Amino acid sequence: MKLDPRTLDQLPTTVARPTYDPAQLRQGIVHIGVGGFHRAHQAAYTDALMNLGEAHDWAICGAGLRSEDRAMRDALASQGHLYTLFELGDGADTEVRVIGAINGMLLAEDDAPALLDTLADPAIRIVSLTITEGGYCIDDSTGEFLDQLPAIQHDLASPEQPRSVFGFLCQALRRRREAGSAAFTVMSCDNLPHNGEVARKALLAFARLLDADLAEWIARHVSFPNAMVDRITPMTSAAHREQLAERHGIEDAWPVVCEPFLQWVLEDQFVSGRPAWEKVGVQFTDDVTPYEEMKIKLLNGSHLALTYLGFLQGYRFVHETLADPLLRRYMRTFMDLDVTPQLAPVPGIELAHYKEALIERFANRAIADQLERVCSDGSSKFPKFIVPTANRLIADGRPLERVALVVAAWALYLGGVDEQGNHYAIPDPRAAQCQARVVQRDGLAARVLGDETLFGTAIPASREFVVAFERLYDSLREVGVSDTLRRVLGD
Repeated sequence: MKLDPRTLDQLPTTVARPTYDPAQLRQGIVHIGVGGFHRAHQAAYTDALMNLGEAHDWAICGAGLRSEDRAMRDALASQGHLYTLFELGDGADTEVRVIGAINGMLLAEDDAPALLDTLADPAIRIVSLTITEGGYCIDDSTGEFLDQLPAIQHDLASPEQPRSVFGFLCQALRRRREAGSAAFTVMSCDNLPHNGEVARKALLAFARLLDADLAEWIARHVSFPNAMVDRITPMTSAAHREQLAERHGIEDAWPVVCEPFLQWVLEDQFVSGRPAWEKVGVQFTDDVTPYEEMKIKLLNGSHLALTYLGFLQGYRFVHETLADPLLRRYMRTFMDLDVTPQLAPVPGIELAHYKEALIERFANRAIADQLERVCSDGSSKFPKFIVPTANRLIADGRPLERVALVVAAWALYLGGVDEQGNHYAIPDPRAAQCQARVVQRDGLAARVLGDETLFGTAIPASREFVVAFERLYDSLREVGVSDTLRRVLGD
């Protein structure tokens, strides 16, 4: 049965559906960057709250600023903006639920004025973001805003016809200021350290270039809460769509597939109110730092420790890497010896249990999380997920071989050929630039590690790290992943 508001009552009893009428919702949030993660996370929490009879004035209007967002807009629009949350755990479907918290989606390239009108509407009290780690236009090596990017230059020259996220936010906030309306909260849901602070820094940097008075008004009236977000959400595949249709009788143009685990730790800093998300499991805190350090260094760092090594061996799913005893032991050793000693106590979290849960989550066969997804955008992920761990290990004089292996595996992965001779594309906006650095073996370490935008200054200055990187890169090329892991693990 095609998913549609008119067919909700005819869905099988195995499928949960909204207890509210999606047509009666009023919008209170604009979310820029509607993808799988947003639909499995923020929208799912909001839908759960709506099912309790609350937050019906906090419906989400999706917004797409890229041409690639059209496919999502069309899929959602074709079924009244409903979609299916398909939660998969090993052994069984743990939840299948239709979500109606998103009740519209606007594309900037089709109707930028409509999007600006919506953002400027006082009914919109939160603008949330999943624009990827690289979407904030911050140079990781210098911390400076990248004001020379074409979209930024366009928006500075033509602020009334914005293209970038910062152009849209500033123009909407300018209208609010001129109308005497309240500001909105900018809430980043991207997976990067201090995401609220990063959003604030980027928006204020853009605003100062555009209008110093507006920048001052934004600094006083807009809040940017930090958040730690967590849910593994693989790319939806044709097989997932077929599973949903066969098991539950739903034809959904773009369901979202996710694991059962769900977490959101959020600083309670909202200038114009917020939904009562704490009623559906969101943890509010004064300081998200220990939670995000734990998640970024253990989950995201361990993901990268596994993904490039596994991809080079010919694996294509995360659960396959966990079934490999050497990769599993390497990841756990990296967690225990390299990462855990760096972490401060995390309120309410027992790290030993958290690490065990991570291994179980990574091993989940049912969601079939693609290594390609985890491999993607490595040039944006390394500065945030691996470099801080490496820098601390260098500063503390601790062994560097395990963390250097993560970087060496990525450098070899950039060659585009795995151990089975299979060729693959590199899903990274900087792929050509990064691949150019690994064409020749001579001078490889200087070219790769010398990129300060990725690796900063401490790593290339560490003789021990450079030597370990070169030794492990050569080992991976000459004897392969398994024998290299045996050497690193002391077998």
